[in-house]
Amino acid sequence: MPNKLLVASLIAACAALLTQANAQSPATPRPMPQPASPTIATPTPPPPTLDAKSWVLMDYATGQVLLEGNADERVEPASITKIMTSYVVSAELAHGKIHMDDPVTISENAWRSGGAGTDGSTSFLELNSQVPLKQLLYGMIIQSGNDAAIALAEHTAGSEELFANLMNQYAAQLGMTGTHYVDASGLPNQNHYTTARDVALLSRALIHDYPAEYAIYKIKEFEWNGIKQHNRNTLLWRDSSVDGIKTGHTSAAGYCLATSAERGDQRLIAVVMGAGSEKQRADDNQELLNYGFRFFETHKLYEVSKPLATPALWKGEAATVALGVAEDVVVTLPRGRYDDLKASMDLPAHLIAPLEKGQKVGSLKVQLDGKTLLERPIVVLADAAEGGFFKRMLDSVMLWFESEDKPDAGAARASDG
Repeated sequence: MPNKLLVASLIAACAALLTQANAQSPATPRPMPQPASPTIATPTPPPPTLDAKSWVLMDYATGQVLLEGNADERVEPASITKIMTSYVVSAELAHGKIHMDDPVTISENAWRSGGAGTDGSTSFLELNSQVPLKQLLYGMIIQSGNDAAIALAEHTAGSEELFANLMNQYAAQLGMTGTHYVDASGLPNQNHYTTARDVALLSRALIHDYPAEYAIYKIKEFEWNGIKQHNRNTLLWRDSSVDGIKTGHTSAAGYCLATSAERGDQRLIAVVMGAGSEKQRADDNQELLNYGFRFFETHKLYEVSKPLATPALWKGEAATVALGVAEDVVVTLPRGRYDDLKASMDLPAHLIAPLEKGQKVGSLKVQLDGKTLLERPIVVLADAAEGGFFKRMLDSVMLWFESEDKPDAGAARASDG
């Protein structure tokens, strides 16, 4: 008789807890933080239409593409190639494989090829001379020296061909799916190509991963062997917020320019490929940047390690588990549309202990006008240990009752075996 009473009590307790659990609403993210002052939706003019082969405007903080035109069309990068050359050199410097004070011997290949490059750009390096790596890096970035690029490639990898292999490996790691390199300077070759989107991805990675090397891109002039040359990025003189990045030109590629600018706490990256003139590529980049800063804004929605939701935890020591994001959630959107954002979480029906800190259990989605702006993983913020024997048994019974209440549960179990 005592056993029957215990079982009856257990069933009653399970039924009561199950009713309470079923009455709970599904987990939803905590409300997004509101801006300090109300945002007012303002009319937004149509984006600029550029007379170029392709273009992209990207927000640096989020990686969101704000504007684009033929962004994935394959194009010749010309000297914009040197962004990747500098990225690879910066990565190898960071890994300790090469050093800024390394003496680099100028080979005949670098000496001969340097002066006959995409737009005749050269650092005026002397055959068989030895130049510190740092000087070559400055010459390649500021002067766009083809000879400096080839010398860096040969010193870093042993040959330009092997260096191109490194370039392609780094491109793959960065998600540059529309890019393939065959040289370090951007000489015309049908197998040497990229896209505006990939150039923006690479530029964002360079700024983030190697800020010290990126700082070289804003230097306006550089002198070597008594010869002073100016940075070809004319926006450095026109717009004080611009601090990079790189020009490129061949007759086949047209005039290309990747730029980045920072105004306040917002940074944008603009890429224009295949413009009709040096002035046009600068004007197009300026127009993209001005439009982006004027009509888009960036907000931090959720902070790392702060709970977004605390749904029920089954078979756990605690009754609930705190869930959040692994990194800050930042979104860029048209100005005045903050209040129109919609956030939702996709979580499993039951979260069952044990769970480990950092374990992915679902996803967060932020939408505007039905379009997904971003999706991020939802993770467990702290270890969630199993409960005692009685707690695990009680929750097991509750889960069984819940599955029995679902009309298709039996059919599902039958189909399983």
